[in-house]
Amino acid sequence: MRVLVQHLPPESATTTALRNAMTPEEYEAQAEKGEPEKGRWSQTEQLLAGITDSLRTLEYILIRVNSDGKGRKPKRPEPIRRPGATSKPAREPMSEAASQRLFEIINGGSAA
Repeated sequence: MRVLVQHLPPESATTTALRNAMTPEEYEAQAEKGEPEKGRWSQTEQLLAGITDSLRTLEYILIRVNSDGKGRKPKRPEPIRRPGATSKPAREPMSEAASQRLFEIINGGSAA
């Protein structure tokens, strides 16, 4: 029975009743240790996450394009965490040698 209940969709009447029966303290504890990337998502939820990521990226681009360059620059939005997906590792900054080589390529090999 436990396995059946654990695999019910989040919007099912049983899961909703269990969630509604939780005390505020239990609900807060669940929220703090929540890991959406380990949950089960339907295709609809995956599509909604994709749409949300696209809208947040468009908003970021719109703000960057229409800003005058002064003041704080917004950070690029992080994608919504999805089941089975890990975050991308941080990209290392370009080394001085690579930067110099890129400069040479851009300027036709005539770096000073």
